[in-house]
Amino acid sequence: MTKSILVTGGAGFIGTHTVVQLLIQGFKVTIIDNLDNSVEEAVHRVRDLVGPQLSLNLQFHLRFLLVSDVYDLNSYCTCGDIRNKEDLEKLFSQSKFDAVIHFAGLKAVGESMSHPFRYFDNNLIGSITLYQVMAKYNCKKLVFSSSSTVYGQPKIIPCVEDFELKAMNPYGRTKLFLEEIARDIHAADPDWKIILLRYFNPVGAHESGKLGEDPLGIPNNLMPYIQQVAVGRLPELNVYGHDYPTKDGSAVRDYIHVMDLADGHVTALQKLFTKQDIGCFACNLGTGRGTSVLEMVTAFEKASGKKIPVKLCPRRPGDATEVYASTDKAARELNWKAKYGIDEMCRDQWNWARQNPWGYKKPPTKSDSPKGI
Repeated sequence: MTKSILVTGGAGFIGTHTVVQLLIQGFKVTIIDNLDNSVEEAVHRVRDLVGPQLSLNLQFHLRFLLVSDVYDLNSYCTCGDIRNKEDLEKLFSQSKFDAVIHFAGLKAVGESMSHPFRYFDNNLIGSITLYQVMAKYNCKKLVFSSSSTVYGQPKIIPCVEDFELKAMNPYGRTKLFLEEIARDIHAADPDWKIILLRYFNPVGAHESGKLGEDPLGIPNNLMPYIQQVAVGRLPELNVYGHDYPTKDGSAVRDYIHVMDLADGHVTALQKLFTKQDIGCFACNLGTGRGTSVLEMVTAFEKASGKKIPVKLCPRRPGDATEVYASTDKAARELNWKAKYGIDEMCRDQWNWARQNPWGYKKPPTKSDSPKGI
């Protein structure tokens, strides 16, 4: 029997790529998203990629709107924000879900330092509300989108799942608190099966170039910022921190291709259905290799043939020096390993940028079109 999966935040960067893989694997998928940092067009692109037959297994719930797509699927979008319990109650009362993949939430470290209440509201309150409704409707299988930020600045690297957790910013602390909440939920009711996926720095795009990262406003993450410089939308790349104790002075991160990450979520979901005694456990999704910011700039320049002007700026509060994953547990527990390296990440990122210089949006006017392609 086809399993029905609710994907919160499914119109976002990681969500859309994961939904594609879920549909290809034969799952029925419902997306709930308030479009805080995503767009409806991304879901239409998902439908285009998988085709009309698999699109019959996709519904998209967006608050206050009625979405009528090209395949005439009527998704009555009265449910879209997980902070609204009435929205969730209506959705769960109308559909039986076998599991939830929970992406929905804000994710910018810098913004969380300036606006912590936004993160408490969206990430904490939204998730708690979701878990309450899941429990009421006996949906007790969960893949949670956590983050490497729970490690803070680890004393040693690579990061192993049983390290002491010391988030350094409000965003990371919301993820840490939600991990603890998940453990408490399972301790109180062992029927819950929960996998906490701590992933590192998602980059790249779908190989077709039809899906990619398209943040609203000035990007907070490295690769969308680089691509906007490459296509002429931004004049230069601000590199925050050039005096770290690393080989070139810039911060080191574990960059992971978004398609590897999508496959990791599908693999974790399948484990929920095939193994009985899962409990609640955390697992890193990364490549196990650290790459500096300036190394990523060089790799993108090679993939795109574009020179990326760089402005060296002071460090940002809340940023760690060097963080990358131990991937042993993912290989052991999920039989998962990242397939792509930074060359493929930059190749697919540029393919997305080249085809979609304004992301999912159309250029405002002809004179405003990017000059860098």
